[in-house]
Amino acid sequence: MIIGLDVGGTHTDAVLLSNRGFEKKVKVPTETANLFNTVLTGIQELLADTSPEKIKRIVLSTTLTTNAVVRRNTTPAGTIVSSGPGINPESFRTDSNYHVVKGSIDHRGREKESIDENEIEKIAETLEKKGIEYVAVIGKFSVRNPSHEILIKRILNRRFKKIFLGHHVSGNLNFPRRIATTYLNAVVYGMHKDFFTAVKDSLEQMGIKAPIMLLKADGGTMNLDASMEYPGQTILSGPAASIMGAIPHAAAGKDTLVLDIGGTTTDISILVDKTPILEPVGIRRGVYKSLIRSLKTYSEAIGGDSVVRADNGSLTVGPERLGPAMAFDGPAPTPTDAVIHLGIMETGDRDKARSGMERIAESLGVSPDEAAESIFKRTCEIILENSNKMVDRINSKPVYTVHEFLEGYRIKPESILLLGGPAEYFAPKIEELSGIETTAVPCSSVANAIGAALARTTCEVSLTVDTEQGTATAHEEDYAEPVDKSFTGEDAVKCAYSLLQQKAAGMGADEEEIENVEVIEYQSFNIVRNFSPRGKIFKTKIQIKPGPISGFETICEKIKEM
Repeated sequence: MIIGLDVGGTHTDAVLLSNRGFEKKVKVPTETANLFNTVLTGIQELLADTSPEKIKRIVLSTTLTTNAVVRRNTTPAGTIVSSGPGINPESFRTDSNYHVVKGSIDHRGREKESIDENEIEKIAETLEKKGIEYVAVIGKFSVRNPSHEILIKRILNRRFKKIFLGHHVSGNLNFPRRIATTYLNAVVYGMHKDFFTAVKDSLEQMGIKAPIMLLKADGGTMNLDASMEYPGQTILSGPAASIMGAIPHAAAGKDTLVLDIGGTTTDISILVDKTPILEPVGIRRGVYKSLIRSLKTYSEAIGGDSVVRADNGSLTVGPERLGPAMAFDGPAPTPTDAVIHLGIMETGDRDKARSGMERIAESLGVSPDEAAESIFKRTCEIILENSNKMVDRINSKPVYTVHEFLEGYRIKPESILLLGGPAEYFAPKIEELSGIETTAVPCSSVANAIGAALARTTCEVSLTVDTEQGTATAHEEDYAEPVDKSFTGEDAVKCAYSLLQQKAAGMGADEEEIENVEVIEYQSFNIVRNFSPRGKIFKTKIQIKPGPISGFETICEKIKEM
């Protein structure tokens, strides 16, 4: 049996799956200040009639780190940056705890200026006095030579609880994005550590010994221990879960628009022939552009609990959320109240929903029924307008899926899949307004948790070989070995594959998952001096492809039959 757990900002959804399909679901309020109790309550309710020994796999997704970054409600962290030739790192300052230090390494990994150890000691003292516990350390060309980052960490180790190094969080050269990526890992670490501890303690108390996995932004999983080294990869875990939950229900050979309608936001994404579109460079959230690999999603502040207002005959839906719908004792009219008033949704207090519609109707000079219909229609229009904007943005640039680059391809949605609590109520209206076949996926209210449960483990490895210098390096994996001039591009791919196998096993992948490997980047350069060849540089990046676990088809077919 498999448990999928989606820890959202408002509710936590848990599902129990088996080869027979969908076994059980529960929904509990998320207590951000007491995640232990949230997770424990959800698991206890889920396994009320099931022995913990039957659980073979647990996968969790969470929006906690995403929400913290967007709201800038993160733990303060220090940032220490050593530059190199060219770009001024002051242009990428994160906050007042950002320090640029002496020290420089060039693009070939050669030291041009050494680190001033006394300068690092003084900065450490300053950060320590501010109560800083976590620090990000980034060198411009540390992916070619991490010695400066390693030295700085050695100086800082005795003063701080956790230090993140730029060459560990990403093997890519983009300096500004690597600064942001390392910083994001540091500032979400405290929250993620609390989450990690709550989950581990909750499951231990329940007597569950199954592997615990977390869903990453790229739609793949990693084990709980590995997530402590890369907590930033859980940013956009929630939207990735909705994409993974939609994949089994998407039509082959079609472009599918995926809409996950929540209480506060709607997450929008695209599938091309059942395959997610990739954010090829990395996540952008708030002011931060990162190198965190992710599926392409867009969140719009419109949902079932968005506040509805009417001023001077004009109707406004969202973007604020003040609480639940009036039908559930909330303070203001919402689209959910409109749906309940219209009789489309039968839960909640219909009298309270009607009072909200009467308030809007009076301002608009129409009947409560007309007001409710206008609210419902406008909510769906906003969702579709933002979906069209996302499609236009994707079509304005080259399209990358998680498997390939689609040169000259233009997205044209031919079907729409809805997820989330309101999905089944919104589907007919979305279809009416869009003219596109629209379906609420089975078990749509907990589809995120199902998507997380069925995701396979993923990871990637970047390898650089310089036969002139005689080195093969993957500093993200702490790998450096000598090579001779006979080393070939084929050897580079084999070496990268071996490193990927080791990394994937450490992140919890099984043998079947490790077989889903593909080369996503390969480059070869000749080194020539004075018209004479001196060697070659090989660069390769390989990955385990995101996708569902083996045997998922049986489970999904059973769910469809419900």
